[in-house]
This record gives sequence, structure tokens and C-alpha cells, in this order.
Amino acid sequence: MTRRPRCRCIGQYPDHWSFSPDEASSDETVIMSLDEYETIRLIDKEDLTQEECAERMGVARTTVTSIYNSARKKIAEAIIDGKALKISGGAYQIKELDLGLTKKGSKTMRIAVTYEDGNIFQHFGHTEQFKIYNVEEGKIVSSQIVDTNGSGHGALAGFLKAAEVDALICGGIGMGAQMALAEAGIQLFGGVQGNADAAAKALAEGNLTYDPNAKCDHHDHHEGGCGEHDCHHGNCNG
Repeated sequence: MTRRPRCRCIGQYPDHWSFSPDEASSDETVIMSLDEYETIRLIDKEDLTQEECAERMGVARTTVTSIYNSARKKIAEAIIDGKALKISGGAYQIKELDLGLTKKGSKTMRIAVTYEDGNIFQHFGHTEQFKIYNVEEGKIVSSQIVDTNGSGHGALAGFLKAAEVDALICGGIGMGAQMALAEAGIQLFGGVQGNADAAAKALAEGNLTYDPNAKCDHHDHHEGGCGEHDCHHGNCNG
């Protein structure tokens, strides 16, 4: 019987999920798993040793060495052979965070709303607060506001996954963030404006109006979300 690999802890989802050469010499796509990506992020970007990386990911150093070597080989294959590189899947789990949230019941649906001064904050990648709602039998039974302590859609999607969120209500959101939420299994309700409580109530009751194609049109032209330009309802297709 094949032994199932132990889940490796990752700190966040990527901000960017695919890369492609301008002059591709192959139609093949190299798939890098999220645990492989995490070793590249920790060792090559954050300058951690393999021992430190292993401690962060909760695995043995020999396991990190194997994952890291595999990741570097895939990067080399993509660069040298002119193949597209895509990040997806893997044996991983998001690192647990102490968020101070009330316990989620087995029959509870948890909704998160990008939050600012009572309204839905319109720039997902720069969200400083989420308002979290617990829903049971179509009714909101509790809510609380939590600080994100960071920015960037990969980190925020990881934050929501750690918070056991089932659905997100937001305004403008880029494709990288949408991919991160999909990987996290979080249903997206984008292109929504107005009062946060009213939107959460509408979703709980099954009648929220939203844009399934909501996105920030200029998201890919700058880093970290849509905080650097006017990203109101009309500009974000929602």
C-alpha cells in the first residue's frame, strides 16, 4: 500500500499562480505543488535554512530537501525548456492561526466580509479587517470583527482558510485572489457594495445580488491588489 504523504504546513497561498514565457517552445505545463512552492518561498525568498524551513512546515529536514529539489527541478524545466509553470494542489494544510474567533459549529456556515466603517471594503488585497458572521438555519447567530494583520491576496486567502470561512463577500478582486480562494474551497460573492451587515444577511437568506464575474480590471498592472487606482463598481465589472 502506498503511504500517504504527511500534510505540510504552508504559511500562505501564492499571489501569482501561473507563469508563461513570452516565446513558449512547448505546449506542456509544469505543475508545482503548493508545498513545493512553500519551500522556494521560505528558502530562496526568506533565506531560511532547510532546518528552519522544515520546522515551519512541520516535517523532517530530509522531507524538505526532497520537496525543495523537486521544486527547483520544475523551475529549471520551465525556464530552460520554455514551458508554462502553474502552481496547484499538493499535500498541504494552512498553518493554524489564533484568531480569537468563536468556535464554529458543525452546522454553521461562516461568512466573511471585507470590512471598513460598516461597509464592504472594495479592495480585497488591502483588506485590514474582515467581519465574520456565523449562520445557522439561514439566520446570523453571531458576528465579530477581526484584524488581518497583513495584506496581499495570498496571505488573506490563507487567513480566511485558517478562519474556517465558507464564503466571502467583497467588492473588486483580482484573478490571483480568486484562484487562491478556489484552492481554499471558499465560495466567492464579488462585486458587492454597501452595508456589510445587510449583505451578510442577504447571503444567509439566499438572496444576495452579486457579480459572478467580478474582478479588478487593472489588477495585474501593480502589486498587492487594487489599492492604487479607482476600483469602484463600474471599473471592477461588478
